[in-house]
This record gives sequence, structure tokens and C-alpha cells, in this order.
Amino acid sequence: MKKIFIILSLLSFVVTGITAQQNNNMVRIEGGTFTMGSPDDEVNRSSDEIQRQVTINAFWMGKYEVTQKEYQEVMGENPSWFKGDNLPVEMVTWFDAVEYCNKLSERELLTPVYTITGRTPATGYPIRDATVTVNWSNNGYRLPTEAEWEYACRAGTTTPFNTGNNITTSQANYNGNRPYNNNAEGEYRKSTTPVGTFAGNSWGLHDMHGNVWEWCWDWYGDYATGAQTNPRGAVSGSLRVFRGGIWSHDGQYLRSAGRLYSNPYNRVSALGFRLLRP
Repeated sequence: MKKIFIILSLLSFVVTGITAQQNNNMVRIEGGTFTMGSPDDEVNRSSDEIQRQVTINAFWMGKYEVTQKEYQEVMGENPSWFKGDNLPVEMVTWFDAVEYCNKLSERELLTPVYTITGRTPATGYPIRDATVTVNWSNNGYRLPTEAEWEYACRAGTTTPFNTGNNITTSQANYNGNRPYNNNAEGEYRKSTTPVGTFAGNSWGLHDMHGNVWEWCWDWYGDYATGAQTNPRGAVSGSLRVFRGGIWSHDGQYLRSAGRLYSNPYNRVSALGFRLLRP
């Protein structure tokens, strides 16, 4: 009887864990190896997208960008320019995003991944020289690395977009007046759209292209050369990477390999984020 009880308890733990992930709209991304970056002949590629073989461990990733309702419930405020419960939160700094990850982890009795030092006592907001360290072995929520983000975005594809060699405004939210590679023009919505408005990629992730850019963990820097396993970017820097393209910009910025970066304390109506858990 004791063995049966132990087995049933373990099964209950496993099922409960899976249910919790599903309730949080997390999708299981199995590990694998892919070619990160873009080929030399990809239209509008940048010189910092050097291709390399990357192996990624399995993880859970948010099916959608974090919404304003979710952010409000955890942080007690909604800084977004475009208002709506189911719209992606934006106007968040990189520091806001890591703080959200920690607070959500604590709320769900998980071990936070980040330690943040250097804060303004009057407001609690991280100051410009705040330091964030990470414990990769903790089980809490965090931002994806660039490599994890691109791996999940591509979902096994090698084309400029996970939709193929082009992406239309019926597939993603961006400025349809400026399509990719002289393709047909489309709609320009001039604002964010509710998460999940467009079909997800083949791994079930929505808005990996367009809507809002998504903060990643990495400092911006040149890729390390040669094959890599779970790369985590430069060891230091002044700018943090974001990925995915946005509602107001050209189709070229939606490319799976596209890299952009900003000061981690920047707030604009184009920057949001997506969660990851091991």
C-alpha cells in the first residue's frame, strides 16, 4: 500500500505541474539543434546575424506575450500606451520585465531566477546602473535568451519568417505600408492587437512576429563563433537585446534572425516581453 501511495503522489505532482503550466498559457518546447542567424543572401539581413549551430535544452514558453491584465495583477500598475486587458503590456523597461518574472515566481511559490541590486528607494524602480544577476538552475520565470527566442520563433523553419519567405498583415501585426522585399502592401493597424489575434507558429506560439518587440536576457554583442550549447550572450554590456518586430515598423524587422537592442531602462510603446520557464 505504501508503494501505491507514493506512486499516486508522484503522479499527482506531475499532473499538477502540467496543469499549472497549461493554465499559465505555457507551451512545451522540446530541445534540439538549429542554425541561428541568417544566410548571406537573406534580404535585409544585418552583419551581426552570423550563422552558427546552436543546441537548446527543452523549456516552457509563454504562448502569448504578457498581457496588460496579467501585468496589472502582479505589479499593481499598467504602464501601457494602448490600453486593453488582452493587449500586450508595453512601455516596460527590461528591469520591469525581470521584476515581473521574480514577483510572479514568488506568487506561484517558485524560486526567483533574478537578483536585482541598485534601486531608487523612493520609487522602487531600478536605477540606470542597477545590477541583475541570474541563477539559471532556479525554477522560476525568466526572459528567454536570444538563442531560445529564435529557436522557438523558427519552430523548425529556416526561412526569413516562420511563415516562409514572406509574412502578410493577415499573419502578423506590422506596418503593411512597408512590406518585406517589395511584396504586396497590407493593412496598417497603427496600434497593438490582442494577443492570439493571429495564428500561432507550428509550435503553438503567437505573435513571435510583430505586435510588440520582446525583451530577451542577453546583453547585445557579437555572437560567439562555432557551435554552441545554450548560449546566453555577452558576459557584459550596456544594451539589452529585443526580438520579433512591432506594429509600427517595416516587415523586415519581423525576420526570425533580426536583432535589435536598447538601453534596459527604455520605455516605448513597442517593447513588451514573453515568459520562459525551465
